[in-house]
Amino acid sequence: MRSLLLTLLLIPMSLLAQEKLPAVVIKSIAGKEINTETFYNSDVPLVISFWATWCKPCLQELDAFNDLTETWKKETPARIIAISIDDSRTAAGIKKTAGLHDWSFEVFWDQNQDLKRALNISLIPHTLVIDKKGVIIKRYTAYVPGNEENILAILKTL
Repeated sequence: MRSLLLTLLLIPMSLLAQEKLPAVVIKSIAGKEINTETFYNSDVPLVISFWATWCKPCLQELDAFNDLTETWKKETPARIIAISIDDSRTAAGIKKTAGLHDWSFEVFWDQNQDLKRALNISLIPHTLVIDKKGVIIKRYTAYVPGNEENILAILKTL
């Protein structure tokens, strides 16, 4: 009985502890400022991948996501977003890299790394799976081939 009471008390606390995507202003690769708060107003789950032009595993992960975009669209209405954390010295390569890889998803730049800091991200690639309300469901650090299938399985439940 005591453990049941403790469980009932902890459930609401765990719901309060859910981490949401913070509202931070970032830039599109066209230079337009956008608030990340608008990302979860689209009523679809999100996959957000933090990357940099100089990070080979990041590019591999984003290419894998791109290869599966059509399959994912058939199975879930999820939206894929790539957010570069390049600094001003390498930022000129963001648009070029996205174009060379012909990614079919949106690409943004966290110019001052405000979003990266707000989410306490230290290693890239760093991928977030976010539900329709902006709650972060799962985090992946580093790229492991096949993770995209795990992500798809999570998205199907959302």
